[in-house]
Amino acid sequence: MSSSTPAPLHLAVALDGTGWHPASWREPVARPRDLFTAGYWAHLVAEAERGLIDFVTFEDGLGPQSSRFLDPDERTDQVRGRLDAVLIASRVAPLTRHIGLVPTVVATHTEPFHISKAIATLDYVSTGRAGLRVQITARPNEAAHFGRRTLPRIDAYDSPAAQDLVTDLFDEAADHVEVVRRLWDSWEDDAEIRDAATGRFIDRDKLHYIDFEGRYFSVKGPSITPRPPQGQPLVTALAHQTVPYRLVARQADVGYITPHDPEQARAIVAEIRAEQAAAGRAEEPLHLFGDLLVFLDDDPAEAAARRARLDETAGEPYTSDARIFTGTPTQLADLLVELRQGGLTGFRLRPAVLGHDLPRITRGLVPELQRRGLFRRAYEAATLRGLLGLARPANRYSPRHSASPVPGGTPIA
Repeated sequence: MSSSTPAPLHLAVALDGTGWHPASWREPVARPRDLFTAGYWAHLVAEAERGLIDFVTFEDGLGPQSSRFLDPDERTDQVRGRLDAVLIASRVAPLTRHIGLVPTVVATHTEPFHISKAIATLDYVSTGRAGLRVQITARPNEAAHFGRRTLPRIDAYDSPAAQDLVTDLFDEAADHVEVVRRLWDSWEDDAEIRDAATGRFIDRDKLHYIDFEGRYFSVKGPSITPRPPQGQPLVTALAHQTVPYRLVARQADVGYITPHDPEQARAIVAEIRAEQAAAGRAEEPLHLFGDLLVFLDDDPAEAAARRARLDETAGEPYTSDARIFTGTPTQLADLLVELRQGGLTGFRLRPAVLGHDLPRITRGLVPELQRRGLFRRAYEAATLRGLLGLARPANRYSPRHSASPVPGGTPIA
């Protein structure tokens, strides 16, 4: 590729219920009766793979969806209830060949040991296409589902008490991911011998205690699952401000951010890169994707009318943390080209109505980007890390790994 040719864009699609607009389930294409079936999710992921999308993310949570920021609601006119994101991804994995599968996991109330082996298992089931999207929750009602901790109620998100709580939860999430990553490395790549003739299945010297001791977790290890095919499955996170930017900089391979114009994108990217350098990761690759919620139609007026009709059905205008785009696939391609000038390497698109807008992404936007030389025409790698140009990392506990020593890593005697 010549220096004058722009690097190809990466694209992810965020799957949530019947779509990101709360009235999406009432559209004729929405299939709400199929929402809790495996076939529904398999169909969506197959469509995304048809469009050569890098990966899909699956939303999840530890409480019913709510129209309120931190409290449950009593609404009955919106989708409520979910299937488990990791289990959806595992069910879909054998039905796909190329696309990455990135379920959401909530670090606040789940143990890193469980998440480590769940995502490692997904990586095996998908033959190297797994990742995770790490998330926190500050909702007291979700803490009550577990009964192991209480979270104080936040009345004003920008209050000092709220910021202290959120900072603490994101610091915990960073440690959570660190434990998960060390557990993935706790088996060396060749720890399994599986030699029936000698009767040796594993080499115990190549299994390692991680001996993690931190403020939030004390985990000895090793994992019970051998090192995943990718070595380190993809770690991703959504971030809107400095504290979560720091989590992305410290622990993520992909960060999702929500700029509304190139200048804002440039400022956010610069802040994250500075945090990345402060964390000692300046030389490590870190993709930054812009999140956009999309209403796509062949005519801009049709897209605007559809958005207005959905808002009327919902009884209020839909607002989002991300920029909302309403228009044609060609216009969206123009916007992506404009936004990437801020330093973005890809985009995660949130279809307003999955049954309508996902095919407009795969069959409208993707061909337009291909026409401009900005998107692949075939999958070029067998793993998710490969699709994103990320090397398979060396095992931190292997004697052949010459990086700075990590605490722990003691071989099992």
